[in-house]
Amino acid sequence: MQVKLLHNLVEEMAGENTGRIVDILFGKKDVNEFLIAKKMELTINQVRNILYKLSADGLVSFIRKKDKRKGWYIYYWTLKTEKCLVKLESSLIEKIDSFNHVLGSRETKRFYVCNPCGIEVSEEKALENGFSCDECAEVYELSDNSKPIRDMKARITRTEKNLDMIREELKIIREKESKKRARINKKNEKEENERKALMKIVRAAARKKIAEAKIETTKKITKKKTPVKAVKKKATKPKTPVKKSAKKKPVKTVKKKPAVKKVVKKKNLVKKLKKKLHRGK
Repeated sequence: MQVKLLHNLVEEMAGENTGRIVDILFGKKDVNEFLIAKKMELTINQVRNILYKLSADGLVSFIRKKDKRKGWYIYYWTLKTEKCLVKLESSLIEKIDSFNHVLGSRETKRFYVCNPCGIEVSEEKALENGFSCDECAEVYELSDNSKPIRDMKARITRTEKNLDMIREELKIIREKESKKRARINKKNEKEENERKALMKIVRAAARKKIAEAKIETTKKITKKKTPVKAVKKKATKPKTPVKKSAKKKPVKTVKKKPAVKKVVKKKNLVKKLKKKLHRGK
């Protein structure tokens, strides 16, 4: 059912008998444009025109590769299923709105028909023509709206079912995409954490290496310098503060005795000692 609806969508956008391209591209990736042309029994330019129209709305994507033997570029096409379903969803919503508008007109207005010509007109148009057909001058008859109303309701119901199916399909695709993105984000986060941990280890190793290099350089510098003995300073007694107001005492001068008197005294002592020795004998 999904493929059939996509058929209709492609034919609305690209023209009649272009829906066959959906059968070739659906569920596949990077299909050679020459293969598409062969299966559709069209020329390569006709196929490219169809694909370019679909590409303008983002329904297909392509990559190109250069043919090494022939030297020209070959395009490979992929049908973007999610984009197609979104486009189909909006198309079905527009159809439902149009059908509801027609149904409302059928339920509220009257229509007239010319049986010989099979032409149906609104009441305003019939009034302008004097309730007679422009083609055959036959008098208009009041049209029975019951059958068009039933047909329109059936079309609305059928289109709403298709819309629900498309939305369910979109929901499944989006859930798959969200899970895929979650897995990719989780993987990227894990790789980022591993990278940060590795950078942390590398920086720590670099800091350690720099610190070791600094220690080595300081050791080399200390070995080159000659050791200097530290000279201890003598402890000096603290000077007693001198009062400025205190008056200086006069210093007494002592007169020195002449050195001759000392020599005489020594001679007298020597004489006395000799006399004592003589007596003792």
